[in-house]
Amino acid sequence: MPKKNIELLAPARDCASGIAAIEYGADAVYIGAPRFGARVAAGNSLDDISRLIEYAHLFHAKVYITLNTVLYDNELDEVQSVIMELDQAGIDALIIQDMGILQMQLPPVPLYASTQAHNHTAERVLFLQHAGFQRAILARELSLEQIRHISSSTSLELEAFIHGALCVSYSGQCYFSHATTGRSANRGTCSQSCRLPYTLSDASGKIIAKDKHLLSLKDLNLSEYLNDLLGAGISSFKIEGRLKDINYVKNITAFYRQKLDTLIAGSEQYQKSSSGNSHFTFTPDPEKTFNRGYSTYFISGSSGSIASHDTPKSLGKPLGRVTNILADCFTIDTIEDIVPGDGICFLDEHDELKGMFVNRAVANTIYTANLSGLITGTMVYRNNDHTFEALLANDKTKRKIRCSIDVCFADDNIKLTVADEDGITAAITCSLTGDEVKNPSRLAEQIRIQLGKSGDTIFTINSVNMQAEPVLFMTISSMNEVRRELLTRLRDNRLNNYTPVRKARESSTFSSPLKALDYRANITNSLAEQFYTEHGVTEMEPGFELQNNFAGKVIMTTRYCIKKELKMCPFDYPEMTERYLEPLYIDDGKHKFKLTFNCSECIMQIMY
Repeated sequence: MPKKNIELLAPARDCASGIAAIEYGADAVYIGAPRFGARVAAGNSLDDISRLIEYAHLFHAKVYITLNTVLYDNELDEVQSVIMELDQAGIDALIIQDMGILQMQLPPVPLYASTQAHNHTAERVLFLQHAGFQRAILARELSLEQIRHISSSTSLELEAFIHGALCVSYSGQCYFSHATTGRSANRGTCSQSCRLPYTLSDASGKIIAKDKHLLSLKDLNLSEYLNDLLGAGISSFKIEGRLKDINYVKNITAFYRQKLDTLIAGSEQYQKSSSGNSHFTFTPDPEKTFNRGYSTYFISGSSGSIASHDTPKSLGKPLGRVTNILADCFTIDTIEDIVPGDGICFLDEHDELKGMFVNRAVANTIYTANLSGLITGTMVYRNNDHTFEALLANDKTKRKIRCSIDVCFADDNIKLTVADEDGITAAITCSLTGDEVKNPSRLAEQIRIQLGKSGDTIFTINSVNMQAEPVLFMTISSMNEVRRELLTRLRDNRLNNYTPVRKARESSTFSSPLKALDYRANITNSLAEQFYTEHGVTEMEPGFELQNNFAGKVIMTTRYCIKKELKMCPFDYPEMTERYLEPLYIDDGKHKFKLTFNCSECIMQIMY
């Protein structure tokens, strides 16, 4: 039985981040299209996308393009043109959520259903399979048991998020930003209303929590569940972060590359889906990169606290507690090295985040400009590790493809043949016009040394095999020249050997599991209406962005439950003595929103 390809999928804000992701071990990269990419601040030109594609394909790694906003009728022609241009650039797949795209005259580029397409049930994923998708990017809210069920119900490739920021809402089901600011998350301009402070009160006006970031979740980290996810049917492991900086991409990609390589090396079932190896000169550490604290979310069912109510910002890695405070410095209980330029922070007695830079450090005594709010016993965090960030910024990790070179002498010619780890070859023959060799063994050793140097190419030479000793002399400069030409030919052959998968989309009239769709189906153009009509839907409501009156509408649907998080759930905490009069409300000072709870499915909704 052939081994199953396993993919580490990394984010790219731009071409430079994408190349870094490849260098640090990604099997595939996802990057925003020039427009319509669900992150308006992360669009990329076709030229930059083409450069990234060429570099990725050298390693037989893939490039996926996000074109996953909802679309309006006046944008459909432009979207069609962009897709054609992206296909010509050689993309490996298109990530979309708007079903109207499936009604266009598309090239045979693979289509991946974005998590915004509501991929959280087996019925929905099976429907997407029949609609012509090749992959479904699963909802972050799913448990291992739910993933296994979906995997057993479909033949689609399944992709899952394993690291990064969490949207509190089911992706594609959040209208909070659009309702309050006019900035639509489904159009790529989310204002992150979920990261703001809110006051929670009950129907009588009793305040339960005041000015807390009640909807702000910790970040996802499923590094300890990779083997479980493999067993559940996941083949693509996705890191979130198309707005993150290049150091984040380097660190987190390297971290998961090492994790997955260990699993693959110990298995007869799986193999890496791209070529080459990255040898890191640093120890990857997710604690040292932007994070709001980590959660495993719902992967194992319920996982305790998943929110970060005190701050939506990065706390970073815990250093230790304050043991002593003087006029211009304080001491913490830590074994970590602290250096000038480090960013440190703490939560004061009012649970407000305070931050400062280290001006000077002597062992675990820190000198800084402002000690306001700091008291003995406070936990101090480092949210900017100056040494680690500098190490990443200056790191020269290069991904290399293993090769061997065979050398054959015939009369006055030398023939070199190189073969890489994928069996791709290149050859070159050149004439030797020098004098007869007086010391063949010594020259043979020089040839091995010179041909074994790969410099700043993407190759590393594992062996140089000589079938016989040289008869005619060859200069070092000519050895270097022929090696450069040989590796250039191999590089070209690798690109020519790689052909993006192209397959005509097969769709059917397989019926939608739902016959009536409200605004949460995100239908904002006539082609999407046409798609659902052809698949048996008889009632459709225009998407939220086309509505004028939001009163009484659900603007967020989430598996995260404020009552559960605050230990107010009567099912989980039957011993709770203090009761609150429902409905509950959250208030940001400008708007007041009603909360409703579907306890049988453990779902919370926010009403406008």
